[in-house]
Amino acid sequence: MDDNGNGLRADTLVATVRGVLPSLTPAAQTVARLILEDPATVARSTITELSAASGTSEATIVRTARLLGFAGYPQLRLALAAAAAQPDRLVPGDLAPDDPLSEVIHKVARAESEAINDTVAQLTSERLGLVVDAIVGARRIDAYGVSASGLVAEDVAQKLMRIGLSSHAFQDAHLALTSAVLLREGDVAIGISTSGETPDVIEPLTRAKEAGPPRSPSPTTPAPRSRSWPNTC
Repeated sequence: MDDNGNGLRADTLVATVRGVLPSLTPAAQTVARLILEDPATVARSTITELSAASGTSEATIVRTARLLGFAGYPQLRLALAAAAAQPDRLVPGDLAPDDPLSEVIHKVARAESEAINDTVAQLTSERLGLVVDAIVGARRIDAYGVSASGLVAEDVAQKLMRIGLSSHAFQDAHLALTSAVLLREGDVAIGISTSGETPDVIEPLTRAKEAGPPRSPSPTTPAPRSRSWPNTC
C-alpha cells in the first residue's frame, strides 16, 4: 500500500496480480488477465467499459480491485496508469504454437527476468533476515511442495544440505505430514506453492505450526496469524 493508502505501488502491482491469479475465481481471473495484458487500456476504461470488455459484472471488478488491496476500481485505475508508464514491467505474453523460435527465446528470457524482478519487489531485508536467521539456526528443515513446486522443494533441500544444514524435501503428502508432526521448536518448515493454497502443502505446514517451528510460506500465501516469514526459494 502506498503512502496514501491507495493500494500497491506501481512496481509491485503487476507482480501481485501474477501471484494471486491462480487463486482467483474464473471471472476475477478474466479481469486480472486484462490488467496484465493491457494495463494502459484498463486504466483508460470506465468500470462499465471494462465490464463489457471482460464479460464480467461491475461487482466482480470491484471485488478484484479490493483483493489487490485497493479501496475500489478508481484507485486501481490510478495505479495501473502508473504501471503502464513502466513498459518494462508488462507481461511479454504466453507462448503460442506458431511463435518463431526467436520469439520463444525472447519470451522465456523475459519471463525469467520478470520472475526475479517480481520476487525482489515483494521482499524486504528485514523479513528476509528473519527467514535466514531461522534457517541457519534450525536443527532440521522441511520443504513441502507438489508437482513443479515439489521440484523446487527438492532443489531447496539439496542446496541447504550443500552448506551443511539438515534439510529434507517431501512431495508425497503422507510423508510430509509424518515429518511435520515430528518437528520441534527451533525447526523450520517451508511451504512452496504458486497459488499459496495447495492442500497437500498447507496441511503439513499447519501440522508443523502445531508442532512449534516457524514456517515459511510463499509470497503469495495469505499471511498466517502466528509467527511466519515469506518463502525465500
